[in-house]
Amino acid sequence: MSSSRRDRRVLAGGIAAIVVAVVVAVAAALWTTAGPVDRAPVASPTASALPSVAVSGAASAPASRRTAEVVTPSPAAPLEPLPEPTSAPGAPASVPAPPAGGRSLAGRVIVIDPGHQLGNSRFPAQVNASVDAGGFTKACNTTGTATDGGYPEATFAWEVAVLMREELEAAGATVVLTRSSNSASAWGPCIDERGRIGNPGWSGPTADLEISLHGDGNLSAGARGFHVIAPESRAGWTDDIAAPSLVLARAVRDGLLGVGVPVSTYLGVDGLDVRGDLGTLNWSDKPTVMVELGNMRDPGDAALMTSAAGRRTYAVGVVAGVTRFLG
Repeated sequence: MSSSRRDRRVLAGGIAAIVVAVVVAVAAALWTTAGPVDRAPVASPTASALPSVAVSGAASAPASRRTAEVVTPSPAAPLEPLPEPTSAPGAPASVPAPPAGGRSLAGRVIVIDPGHQLGNSRFPAQVNASVDAGGFTKACNTTGTATDGGYPEATFAWEVAVLMREELEAAGATVVLTRSSNSASAWGPCIDERGRIGNPGWSGPTADLEISLHGDGNLSAGARGFHVIAPESRAGWTDDIAAPSLVLARAVRDGLLGVGVPVSTYLGVDGLDVRGDLGTLNWSDKPTVMVELGNMRDPGDAALMTSAAGRRTYAVGVVAGVTRFLG
């Protein structure tokens, strides 16, 4: 990162820290009730309550949390086991999930960001606090969405992330997860930290790329399918990673198409979108994309997302794209 870019971010981080302190103080004084809201912003209690980053694979390194450009090491919590598969009435009995190609990823480091956290709605003051999202402020995080049957986006993203980790580690890669659990008693991390994990200078291993996993909650009739979001080129923020991130987006798009996942009918062009308003993408210094794997409010997508075979298909498709990009 250039010195001017770093200075700009450090200044932005300092301003953001002041804003966060004020907002948290006000929120703590005013907030009296809380409840889950679909895609609603719901950021930071004591540092000891914050979730730790999980690093695993061929070249694991200690994990840490970072605030702005300051790194405070802390041991990673053990990963929770993958929950039993959740099925829904009408879910497909089996979905083809071909292997990613058997290429070696030895020496590669991949960050997987399972969007949101299951307990975000229980920490409204923390999750609603403003953070620097790339030269402008946004809420630290949101609650995420869910299927009409109540299957949470946070759980879906976590289960796909764990399956992806299995595939990638089997190919020799080191995998870093931005959260180490899917817990109703935890929140975060914030969108800015999710993007910084794996950047050069972070206390853990420097990553080759980052994939942020999500499910959408669009209520428009007929809205279904996946789309992959690449960061817009923004001077001093993403201008150095925009081009390779778009290449990564195309590779992930092709990987998902290759395993038969339907492409979006409502957002993007041919499964691709470019945005400059996403803090997780804006704070990354390595190629990065956000994948909305499907619309959780669409019955067809929901059936795929709530089936064990469907989640493995999503995982295999994204891993195929990552493998193609790194190959």
